[in-house]
Amino acid sequence: CYGTNGLNAEILTAIKDLQQLEEIIFTFDNDSAGKEAITKYAKLLLEIKPEIKITVLEPINKDINETLQGHDETIFIELLDKRLVLSEAEATGLIFSSERKSPSPPGRDLGRGIDFLKRNELLKNLNQLIGKAGIVGEENSRMLLFLIIVSYVNKSPLHALVQGSSGSGKTHIISRIADMMPQEDVLRFTRITESSLYNWGEFDLFKKVVIIEDLDGLKEDALYALREFISNQILRSSVTIKDKKGNNKSSHKIVKGQFSSLSATTKGETYEDNMSRSFLIAVDESKKQTQKIIHYQNMRNAGETDPEAQQKAIGFIQNMVRNLKHYEIVNPYATQLHLPEKVHKIRRLNEMYQAVIKQVTFLNQYQRKLTNNNQLITEIEDVEQATEILFESIVLKVDELDGSLRQFFERVKKYLKEQNRDFTQREIRQELNVSKAQCSRFINQLLELEYITSKFGGNLRKISYRIDYWDNHQKLRAEIKDFLMNQIQELKQQQIAPSKPRNKISV
Repeated sequence: CYGTNGLNAEILTAIKDLQQLEEIIFTFDNDSAGKEAITKYAKLLLEIKPEIKITVLEPINKDINETLQGHDETIFIELLDKRLVLSEAEATGLIFSSERKSPSPPGRDLGRGIDFLKRNELLKNLNQLIGKAGIVGEENSRMLLFLIIVSYVNKSPLHALVQGSSGSGKTHIISRIADMMPQEDVLRFTRITESSLYNWGEFDLFKKVVIIEDLDGLKEDALYALREFISNQILRSSVTIKDKKGNNKSSHKIVKGQFSSLSATTKGETYEDNMSRSFLIAVDESKKQTQKIIHYQNMRNAGETDPEAQQKAIGFIQNMVRNLKHYEIVNPYATQLHLPEKVHKIRRLNEMYQAVIKQVTFLNQYQRKLTNNNQLITEIEDVEQATEILFESIVLKVDELDGSLRQFFERVKKYLKEQNRDFTQREIRQELNVSKAQCSRFINQLLELEYITSKFGGNLRKISYRIDYWDNHQKLRAEIKDFLMNQIQELKQQQIAPSKPRNKISV
């Protein structure tokens, strides 16, 4: 074909005369003009040969030539294996399904997935569906985790670190969220060795979901490789290989890692570098959440829950995800959004905040307008929903204490009721019902951060403690909430009566 405008009568006649032709593969440029040409020509070719199979090979770079310049020729084998199928019914909308996927669910379910994406209050309805899929409580956390994990579809995927004490359910929540993604795209790891991430194929981790069930089991070299993937989406290493004559020679190995990831840990403060690159989410370890979980467990053991309905909800969400298309997103309100100055590492968190707004827009794609460049336009509703969902993570970034330690400290303050009261570890263990090791770790962290002080009794063996810094965490939360919501109210007022036009976006 002579370019995106070069499918002439001679080529069409040649195709029509090929009696044994089974498949036509498009390899146009990876841009809007290429996609428009595929839509136009696929419809035309299906009129000539209704039974023909049409697929699309998507270049990694702008076009097929740039892709070859950046890789060796084996890249085309991988890209051919991952080509996308375009059916007659999909030709006008340019919706693809992957050959690598397991047999597609019935078309009726796919259609219902699109109908669901077009509904009002999509995020609220989706959150309820996630609850039906087996995640009890944690409403904001589970929605944020879903937004993060589904970002693997886009060019700038997101990552989350879920923190909680042993037995708090952190591994359960990330596993259940991963169940809602198409399973052919999910990779689950209990352990990652030091060099394993360097040894994947160049595109084995491309557009994948990575679940690390226990980040505490990774050694520093593996954590370093993971950090590089999160920051740069690529690992480059110099390796030794043998040539055809058996001689050693150096070679340059590249692994591209466009994946979203969820990791679980009990020691969030240990992974400072990872925390700054990821969303930090603390598992709710409150009494209220514990009661919800116990009630659900009891209902399940009594046979009062419906496992079939749970699997049906998971399958429905998977189909919904398959109907999401990649879009570039433009946020006309981005320059008017700010975070409180108290936030630690505000530069990186600001980028995360903008990323979650984009993810909410991405999820609402069937309800949003497009620019002439085929970009989704963020609306104020997206900003408001993203702020509500991300609020707890922003508070954790502001707080000097990590999630589990903050929850422990707040429970201790609630128990003591006054600052000038001494207490012992045994007293706190019994009152809060925490283990000796866990209580000791939290107390030592609070001592190190100078939130509490210790003193010895008369025999130098009995140690008591007193809170030295009684901070007002609830006041801080309220201040941050007011700051963020006031911004949104100002945007709404500007939308009703704008004083100056914002940057123009052609639609």
